Amino acid sequence: MKTKVGLLYGGKSAEHKVSMQTAMAVIKALDLEKFEIHPIYISEEGQWVKGPQLNGPVSGVKALEFSQGEALPPTALAPTLFQSSQQKGPFDVIIPLLHGPNGEDGTVQGLLELLNLPYVGNGVLASSAGMDKVIMKNIFAQAGLPQVNYVWFIRSEWENGTELAYDKVEKELGYPCFVKPANLGSSVGISKCMNRSELEAAFKEAFQFDRKIIIEEGVTAREIEAGVIGNNHPECSVAGEIVPKVEFYDYKAKYEDGDTALIIPAEISEKEYTELKDMAIKAFKALDCSGLVRADFFLTREGRLYINEVNTMPGFTPFSMFPLLWKHTGVEYPQLIEKLVHLAIERHAEKQNIKHTM
Repeated sequence: MKTKVGLLYGGKSAEHKVSMQTAMAVIKALDLEKFEIHPIYISEEGQWVKGPQLNGPVSGVKALEFSQGEALPPTALAPTLFQSSQQKGPFDVIIPLLHGPNGEDGTVQGLLELLNLPYVGNGVLASSAGMDKVIMKNIFAQAGLPQVNYVWFIRSEWENGTELAYDKVEKELGYPCFVKPANLGSSVGISKCMNRSELEAAFKEAFQFDRKIIIEEGVTAREIEAGVIGNNHPECSVAGEIVPKVEFYDYKAKYEDGDTALIIPAEISEKEYTELKDMAIKAFKALDCSGLVRADFFLTREGRLYINEVNTMPGFTPFSMFPLLWKHTGVEYPQLIEKLVHLAIERHAEKQNIKHTM
């Protein structure tokens, strides 16, 4: 009996293209002897389209953008959209391959919870908190995880006091600093600032993508990452290092030209890895994560380790760190996907035991 999988990808987000690449990679890796794959495409305008069952590899991203298909609003998801084409009932599991707002931020996860469907990855709380860098960092601070200094602003606060905002950044952080949209990933809208004029331009750029932005102190450090998978008993992968050939690991380096080096395993001491692993799992638990996260760190020359962020739906593109980390840990890509599906079904089964009546 094959596992019926609903593959959810695309999305109304600046990270739409990243999601499409992730979907391509996952489709290629899924074993069609074990899985029955049903694509569900969300256009950049937010339209949901159910495509035909996939019986083999697709020719390219365009083949996954269904212009002719069963278009349905999210309100019509149950019982039609999340059923197989044979109408044998709900899918066994949904794999949301959505990055950024309207997909990775708890919105789709909430919908799947209401439909009582198993799905791969983090739940509503972890997805939402993990997407909002300000909330995430506040939770990490409460958990005692070391971080670089940061400040944040909402758009109206900045518009009503631009000079005060810039002064606060310079007083509390100084230069260099990084300006980021609070609710976005894949390095979209991020700028490195070395002076006031760059800071002003960075604020304007970041506020194009979100109503809230975060500014972080710049540190001279190596960028080290680790993958975490699990539910109640999370496990950590080997560590990997990102060595960008550009000034910092931006969108283009990540997804377009591969202009970066990934060193796996990272050349760090056993003591540093132990500390990193403990921090990654502590962050996973602090956000009440499930399924998977990629935890990102800064390691200074003095050996000081800071957690930067976690990504609750890391990419699965050919350039992605997360699957490579697990490959070097001994879990091949197809096995990794199967493990995540198992974890999703396991978590869903556990939730069915929760009592909802007095």
